[in-house]
Amino acid sequence: MPNKKRTASNTAAPPTVPLDALVEAAKALGHPARLRVLAMLREGPLCVCQITSVLGVAASTVSAHLADLRRAGLVAEQKQGKWVYYRLAEGGPLDALVREVRRLAAGDAQLREDARVIRAVRGVPVEDFCRSGLDLATIGVTRHDR
Repeated sequence: MPNKKRTASNTAAPPTVPLDALVEAAKALGHPARLRVLAMLREGPLCVCQITSVLGVAASTVSAHLADLRRAGLVAEQKQGKWVYYRLAEGGPLDALVREVRRLAAGDAQLREDARVIRAVRGVPVEDFCRSGLDLATIGVTRHDR
């Protein structure tokens, strides 16, 4: 089999990221709560209140984690009325990094439990869920990890 020489015409260069952007992404990936958020967003956008209910921490803490992820270019936000939704930032050079991190952590028990809970949360209209005080029990969800 002949060796093909790589040329600009037959091989696209892999995307590159400036070092400071890569460091920012690595810092953002360096906290379990932020890794949990990235895993939750795999199935689509979520409102801050939905993420807060699953993480079980103060909304201000969730907002700080989301700001770190947004600064790193890992998530994007969209305001819809009075709700702010977050989704994975797609199409950038950090996509592969996020996918690999999620793949490596896929077997984690906490992420599996979060996925179970977020599926139930997604089934309730955001307005109704927020009116419930973000109480998982009111939508019939019991955490198995607490």
